[in-house]
Order: sequence, then structure tokens, then C-alpha cells
Amino acid sequence: MPNNKLIMGHPKGLFLLFGTELWERFSYYAMRAILVLYLTDRTINGGLDWTVKDALSLYGTYTALMYITPLIGGWLADNYLGQRKSLLIGGFLMVIGQFTLALPHNMLPLSIETLFYTGLGFLIAGNGLFKPNVSTMVGDLYQDGDNRRDGAFTIFYMGINLGSLLAGVVSGSVTGIWGWKAGFAAAGIGMVISLIIQTLFAQRFLGDIGIRPAAHIAKENAEAAGTSQHVLSKIEIDRLKVIMVMGLFVIVFWAGFEQAGGLMNIYSQQYTDRMLGSFEIPAAWFQSLNPFFIIILAPFIAMLWVKLGPKEPSSPIKFALALFFLAIGFLCMVGAVMEQGGDLTVKTSMYWLVGAYFFHTLGELCLSPIGLSLVTKLAPLRLASLMMGIWFGFNAISNYIAGVVGSHVESLGALDIFAGIAIASAISGVLLLIISGPLIRWMHGAEKVH
Repeated sequence: MPNNKLIMGHPKGLFLLFGTELWERFSYYAMRAILVLYLTDRTINGGLDWTVKDALSLYGTYTALMYITPLIGGWLADNYLGQRKSLLIGGFLMVIGQFTLALPHNMLPLSIETLFYTGLGFLIAGNGLFKPNVSTMVGDLYQDGDNRRDGAFTIFYMGINLGSLLAGVVSGSVTGIWGWKAGFAAAGIGMVISLIIQTLFAQRFLGDIGIRPAAHIAKENAEAAGTSQHVLSKIEIDRLKVIMVMGLFVIVFWAGFEQAGGLMNIYSQQYTDRMLGSFEIPAAWFQSLNPFFIIILAPFIAMLWVKLGPKEPSSPIKFALALFFLAIGFLCMVGAVMEQGGDLTVKTSMYWLVGAYFFHTLGELCLSPIGLSLVTKLAPLRLASLMMGIWFGFNAISNYIAGVVGSHVESLGALDIFAGIAIASAISGVLLLIISGPLIRWMHGAEKVH
């Protein structure tokens, strides 16, 4: 049985999953912060000397696969492995992947590219098993109708971003001192810590949660109730439709947001004045702005939803707000490009980037934790991890689109890309406001109609 004592009104299991995800996200974002910079750096500095276009294209493909494989991992967990076993297997594969990337080029009789792609392959496979299941177990800590669930995902999301905050600073610092391989090694150490936390404390704080495949539990419940688990009810179908429709707008949001690790990362490296006095801020440190703002703003956003009470916006309205904030953030990037005046030798103020990350963070807080909570509210038990995998699948599509869009910077120009994303986000936000009424009705009471 799990330890039933509460912390801040929530089960201790929430904070175990908080720590597990914190260090896994440290691993992911430490690697993400340096991936494009490593690929485009000159070989004399230990990089691979790729073109910006090729690096951003690979980045988009890699992040897309990181978000599509949870669809497979969620299905395996629901039907065969259970969430806890899937998480541990996935974490172990990611450890192998990170330390494969950290190996010196002459350590094994393999080409640099073979070693690099092998490491990415382990990371992608491991992430597919890990990612959907840790989020699903957060929802499993709470009974249906428990109004603490949204707050739980906000706390959980702060853990994600604390890991991300540490990642940008640590990876940017160690690579500056010891080189790119040290950054990958730091990411591997973070993944090891995540596995240790989960292995030592899962049984104590989670009890039976995540051990048995959800499909097996759903089958037993259906047999006890004399119903069929293979037939979806009208309410279940409507709720699944909401997940799918909202997922389309998730694609738009993350396709813009994920320029942070690609095009905006390159922009901060090449075209941003990063000097503070005599100190030059490492480009990778800007990757920590988003999680820093998350940690600062998340408690205030959570309190705002509570204070609004019956006037709290529904999930579709929050998603629309997210798209509007994303548009404002890219207007900041338009301002940065316009400051250059067409002269690529001009370094722009770093405060444009700070402003962009600030508004993007406000948008993220209106969309990402709300979306995770929404899936656990709407998905049938027997499809919980699978639907979480599908939800991350929308991120996969958006990450691939982000890479494709960013890779065309040399032909389209940064101004056209940033302005185009701002316009697309604003139009999508208006469209979502228009269709929010039917979406709320399809939830059938999963959220109160405001």
C-alpha cells in the first residue's frame, strides 16, 4: 500500500513522480540545449561542423520521434508491461543513450556519425517507454472528480521546469569548461538520478499504482459490471473527440514554441549581444529562461485560476490564451530582427529574447499542464497511457514542423518565419474561441461549464 500521508494537501507519490520527472527532464533539456550548437560547431572545437539547415532539420526529426514513440510506449504499458516497469526500462535505455553520446570519438571502432545516431536511437526508444507513463501515474493518484488534479499537474509541471532550468545552466557551463562530451555526460548523470529515485521509493509512495497494465484492470471492472470494455460509450467518444480537436491546436502552439531549441537558439548564439559587462552569457543559458519563468509564474497562475472561482476559463479558452501569448512572444522576435535593419553583423539586444521567452512561458502555463490534466480527465481508464501517448504524438508532429520551418531560415529569413508564426498563432486562437462551446459540451461535465 502507498504511504497515504499528505504534503501540501497532495499524496507523497506526487512528489516522488515530481523528482523522477525533474531529473529525466534535466537529462532531456541538457542534451537539447547543446545539440544544435554541437552539430554546427567546427570539428576543431569537437563539433560535427554541420550546416545550420542540416542541424535544424535533424533537431526537428529527433524531437518529433521523441514525442511519437510515447504512442507505442503507452500502448505497451496499457496492455503488457504496466506503467512502472515501462518507466524503468525506458529510463535505462536513456542512460545508455546519453553515455553513448558522451563517449570520445576514438573510444569505439565506430564512425562519429554511427556513434551519434546510436545514442539518439537509445534516447528515442527509452523516452517512448518513459514519458507517457510518469504523467499518467500522476492522474492515477486522484479519484475521478478530485479537484486537486489540476493543481497536482501544476506542481508536477514545476518539477519538469526545475529540471529544465538546471539543465541549461549546467550543460552550458560544463561544455564551456570541458567540451561537448561533458554536456552529454551531465545529461546521463541526471537520468541515473531519476532511475535511482524511482527504484528506491516507488513501492513506498505509489503502492500498487502503475504495476498492473491498465487494460487488465479495466477488463476486470467491465466483467464485474457486466459490460464490455471493447465498446466505447457515447460520452467516451465525445470526450475522445475533444482530445483530438484540442490536439490540433497543440500542434500549432508547440510548432512555434519549439523554435526555442532550434532557430531561437541559433539566433541567440549568432545575432544576440550577450555581454553583461565583461562577461559573455553562454547561448545555452537562454534555454533556462523558460523554466525560470515557469517556476516564478506557475504559483501565481495557479492562484489566479482558484481566485477566479466560477469565472475560471475552460480548457479551450486557456488554450486560446496560450496561442495569443505565443503570438506576442514572436512579435518580440520580429522586433529583434527589425533592430538589425537587414545587417546581419548587428547584434541585437538580449531583452528581445527575454521578452519572447516570458510571453511564451505564459502561453505554456495556459496550455501544457492543463492539457496533461485534461487527458487524464477525459481518457477511459483502459486507454489512459495510450491517449497520453497520442497527446505527446501531437507534440511529435509540431516538433517536426518546427524543425522544417526553422531549417528554411536561410531561404525565407528570420523575419518572415517569426512573423508567420505570430500570425498563425493569433488566427488559431480566434478559431479556438469560436468552437469552444461545442468542445465544452462534448466533455459531458468533466469540466464545469462557465
